[in-house]
Amino acid sequence: MGNRLFQEARKAVAQAKQAKSGEIDMSVERAVAIAKNALSSAYAHSNTAEKAQLRQFQAELDELTQ
Repeated sequence: MGNRLFQEARKAVAQAKQAKSGEIDMSVERAVAIAKNALSSAYAHSNTAEKAQLRQFQAELDELTQ
């Protein structure tokens, strides 16, 4: 089944990217805030490999807000 919090974080980052590109009707700021919260929750409950991916997701979010 995998780590549910990790999966939610991945989904939230994808949603933030969609908001940035206009694919969904949500402000980028709100989508990024949701994704950051999801990343934070997931990080505390992830293994080493998942944490590495979560850091990459965080870098992608950082790029969206620059």
